Amino acid sequence: MARNTIFSALELVYAHSSFWDLALAFLGLFIFSCIRERLTNKGPMLWPVLGILPTMLPYINDTLNFATRALIEAGGTFRYQGVWMAGAYGVMTADPANIEYILKTNFSNFPKGQYYSNRFQDLLGDGIFNADGELWKNLRRTAKTEMHSSRFIDHSFRTMQVLVNLKLLKLTEKFFKSGETFDLQEILLRFTFDNICSAAFGVDPGCLNLELPQVPFAKAFEEATELTLFRFLMPPFLWKPMKFFKIGYEKRLSKAIEIVHEFADKTVKDRRKKLIKLGNLNDQSDLLSRLMDTEYTEKGKKLKFLDKYFRDFFVSFILAGRDTTSVALAWFFWLLHNNPHAENSILYEIHQILDCHERKKESDVIFTVEELKKMVYLEAALSESMRLYPSVPTEIKEVLEDDVLPDGSTLKKGARVLYCIFSMARMESIWGKDCLEFRPERWIKDGKFVSENQFKYAVFNGGPRLCLGKKFAYMQMKMVAASILLRYSVKVVEGHNVVPKITTTLYMKDGLLVTLKPRLENTTILLS
Repeated sequence: MARNTIFSALELVYAHSSFWDLALAFLGLFIFSCIRERLTNKGPMLWPVLGILPTMLPYINDTLNFATRALIEAGGTFRYQGVWMAGAYGVMTADPANIEYILKTNFSNFPKGQYYSNRFQDLLGDGIFNADGELWKNLRRTAKTEMHSSRFIDHSFRTMQVLVNLKLLKLTEKFFKSGETFDLQEILLRFTFDNICSAAFGVDPGCLNLELPQVPFAKAFEEATELTLFRFLMPPFLWKPMKFFKIGYEKRLSKAIEIVHEFADKTVKDRRKKLIKLGNLNDQSDLLSRLMDTEYTEKGKKLKFLDKYFRDFFVSFILAGRDTTSVALAWFFWLLHNNPHAENSILYEIHQILDCHERKKESDVIFTVEELKKMVYLEAALSESMRLYPSVPTEIKEVLEDDVLPDGSTLKKGARVLYCIFSMARMESIWGKDCLEFRPERWIKDGKFVSENQFKYAVFNGGPRLCLGKKFAYMQMKMVAASILLRYSVKVVEGHNVVPKITTTLYMKDGLLVTLKPRLENTTILLS
């Protein structure tokens, strides 16, 4: 009995000894991994198993500034690793040479990739915003031909003029007379939604009507884009079953996408019926009609593309044209509120241009293309605003084959490269010691606007994927900004908190609450 008791005690000690030896071994391995990580990695700490997550967690609501600090400390590029088995790994960079390599030099090795396209597939399908390879090339070639035609350019400007002067300014006048506070970001989102739908597809959703109606299609589109982003925060083994069983946010996403597609399908089918009935769409200049009409004529009265092709095209263009300029304008007005000298310079320029022609009352001014082109300082101020607050702060690419970036960073097949445009603006090595300042003058030389290298200023993407709507975006922003600033002083509500919302688009988290003051009383002072 005693002997058995002794053996049992020895076995217990041995068992506990093995446990503690194992625990100590794991602890040693953990410490060794952490030390090695610190010695070999210039960027944020990557923990065993959990990757970058514990390092980022305290900054989860301030990820852009976290990334900026990390990129500056790392010299422009750092490695990242997600949670073990989640499949997220690669590099984040803000180095213009790396970005040029990714977007231009070795463009074919850095597509948007399956990680991105799989998550947006339900909403965007095979639209230009979600496509890669030959499909993307064909879509872009088709879109470029029509978007750069004089007919579409004239049409898009006319729709912009009508929307600004008959809807947007009537709405701002209503707010001015009532003296009420309103969310300028929401109004701008409504404007760009109606504008892109009218110019590109010949339909007016009516978001900007005086009563600010709740438009089911617009509401569903906004909900669909926001809910799709949850797929980037969850591993596939979670969101895919949720999609299959239609539970949680995936149920809401499915319904929102259904409403968006129903509206798009109806627009495409109605236009197709009109085309077949009349034999052409010569009376319509919107992008959808031109694409459909050209293809119908060239193919001998037979449409080559299915309705889904046009629907995917439709939805992708709204996504590309709705959020970017409205968000850019919201940050622009906020920056002007904080930099009155820049606002005065813009007003002086506008009045100088108007005084070159027969003087009109401010309320009667409808800007022409020629007048908008002359607004050099306004273009510089808009560019500077987008430099500091780019509408798409971070882009992601996938690596097809093993590669090496110009700064020596190695990339494995399947890795993801993130480049942070938001961070680039805040790096002295790229923009100089005054990089944090709002200084439109950096864009002007000898009285003319001077563009920056597209890989240093990647706001409109770069290389083969350079934004097709860049000229349209500048014209739209100039028209809106000049029309409002000529008539009103935009005042941000005192104490209103303006911070970025953590999404793929740089919305203001709580909107931009403003009031409008009459501009006429300041005109004499500004011109004196």
